[in-house]
Amino acid sequence: MATLNIKSFASLVADQVAAIQASAAGLVDLTIGSLLLAVAESTGGVVQWIQQLIVTLLVTTRAATCSGSDLDSWMGDFGFTRLSAVQATGQCTFARFTATTQGLVPVGSIVATTDGTQQYVVVVDTTNAAYSASLAGYILPIGTSSVTVPVLASTAGTAGNATAGEVQTIVGGIAGIATVTNVAAFANGEDAEIDSTFRSRFVLWISSLSKGTLAAIGYAIASMQQGTVYKLVENQDYSGNTLYGYFYAVVDDGSGTPSSTFLASASSAIDLARPFCSRFGVFAPTVVPAAIAMTLTIDSTATRATVVALVQAALQNYISTLSLGQLLPYSKIAQIAYDASSYVTNVTGVTLNGGTADLAATAKQVIKISTLSVA
Repeated sequence: MATLNIKSFASLVADQVAAIQASAAGLVDLTIGSLLLAVAESTGGVVQWIQQLIVTLLVTTRAATCSGSDLDSWMGDFGFTRLSAVQATGQCTFARFTATTQGLVPVGSIVATTDGTQQYVVVVDTTNAAYSASLAGYILPIGTSSVTVPVLASTAGTAGNATAGEVQTIVGGIAGIATVTNVAAFANGEDAEIDSTFRSRFVLWISSLSKGTLAAIGYAIASMQQGTVYKLVENQDYSGNTLYGYFYAVVDDGSGTPSSTFLASASSAIDLARPFCSRFGVFAPTVVPAAIAMTLTIDSTATRATVVALVQAALQNYISTLSLGQLLPYSKIAQIAYDASSYVTNVTGVTLNGGTADLAATAKQVIKISTLSVA
């Protein structure tokens, strides 16, 4: 937007006074309290109000300068809408002490964090071997003491994210089930799309309007929900063999283990943008487990348990943000520990999957924490 010549109230009044005095020097009274000065001041106030209306109008009629509901309205003229907040997803392990009878974790069961502020509901995943459509839940056969099932945050947004081990309460109880916990952190909850991202995605949408292009397919996937990441590989099948006219997409909702429903939605989104007569496949990423261990030397003035918790949270948060095919550098692990707290004076015995090499991932893979030992 061009620079506007905005004038203050004092400048508007001074300009009027100067113009009047230039035309009738010595013939008018413009001292404080005079009638003519009062008229100039009232005129200046009206002009300033009109000036502000013009500025507000200019700001709200441009996507680059408007915000919030004004930006929604501007984008709405093109049928383009802001992405809503996303509910966090993850896996919870339900366990029992006695496994002499068949157990069941019903779909719709509710669990919560230890402080009770966040709740999660057990959802359907037809790819889970323990799922039974007829029983509407996940079966624990005789002799099996635990089962891991997918859960969905009851409230959308980043508030639904949880650190590993934070979900430990079964709301209302489940017959025959004693405990619940989340081994891995929930980190894919997202707040509603912010203005800057909304604008960037609008530019991508304009570039995708030709359809049938890489940009169009990428836009279709990215617009499913916030936090969605993907990789597109063309003229190859999933095994790496040359196959002209075929492409595949590896898609993830940020959890590393997207549900069958999410994969089906991705397939539908791609189908609306793919070139005519082309074929494609949609696959979940393969999780590359990262087993991390380290020993901390901590300043004597600090509480060890508090510092260890900070380091664990920092490592979980960093690795949860790794995208498809992104490397986990071995040297980064110690750096994260040092950055987590100024009380960390030394980090020793750092191992990544039992060694000291970087952990690589292909376009089909995403790295997630399997075990985390901070001593």
